[in-house]
Amino acid sequence: MFSRIKDDIQGVFHRDPAARNTFEVLTNYPGLHAVWLHRLSHKLWKLNWKWLARSLSTFSRWLTGIEIHPGATLGRRVFIDHGMGVVIGETAEIGDDVTLYHGVTLGGTSWKAGKRHPTLKNNVVIGAGAKVLGPITIGEGGKVGSNSVVVKDTPAGSTVVGIPGRIVATAENTSEKDNDKRNKIAKKYGFDAYAVAVDNPDPVANAMGVMLEHMHMMDSKVEELCKVIQSMGGEVCTDNLHSITAEDFAETGISPVVRDNLKDQQEAFDPKI
Repeated sequence: MFSRIKDDIQGVFHRDPAARNTFEVLTNYPGLHAVWLHRLSHKLWKLNWKWLARSLSTFSRWLTGIEIHPGATLGRRVFIDHGMGVVIGETAEIGDDVTLYHGVTLGGTSWKAGKRHPTLKNNVVIGAGAKVLGPITIGEGGKVGSNSVVVKDTPAGSTVVGIPGRIVATAENTSEKDNDKRNKIAKKYGFDAYAVAVDNPDPVANAMGVMLEHMHMMDSKVEELCKVIQSMGGEVCTDNLHSITAEDFAETGISPVVRDNLKDQQEAFDPKI
């Protein structure tokens, strides 16, 4: 027991630069207190002392502001930073070295008995206010951005943001051989635990930007084809097509952030815009 407490304290020092000394961590980190009380309530739950386990869990919630069902399974060195408002459901399974920020919910999407809460593999990080719902799995080393809502499995090493959660970076597509621009985006905005990056790119906008790049490329090819046909005496493509710009989306209700992302994508492809 004491070795696990020592592990927990070391985990805090590794992940929270505000931690100054062991006594401060022991007395002023409700995330640790909630985990320690959960271990006791979980043992009671396993011994079939359900009411006592739930009562201890309720006391822990009153004391720390963190609600962990005694049936949930927590690994080693689980760190709940700040912690207020964290909810962990009965069938949730959390691996080793997982970090949860305040306001996180590991919830269910069904009233049916059985596995209905998420599984977090080792070294997962869930940002503040994020909701991970249903019997899904967040792969090892995965990250969920602040205020995201995740309802599908995610692979190991991936980063998920948005509502619903979309994968914006994976262990594969952030290698050196991939597109430099996307690598820079993944490096700069790969994970935002507190949602402070106001220009964090929208995955939908990025997808639309890729489509616009493809459309511009097709336009260029068609223009070249028309010039060849005209040089041979044909009369085609006599009218110029209207170029799509970010301003064309102004009346659609699309957000300024998305329009800016689209404009960045266009400018990267065509500096004349």
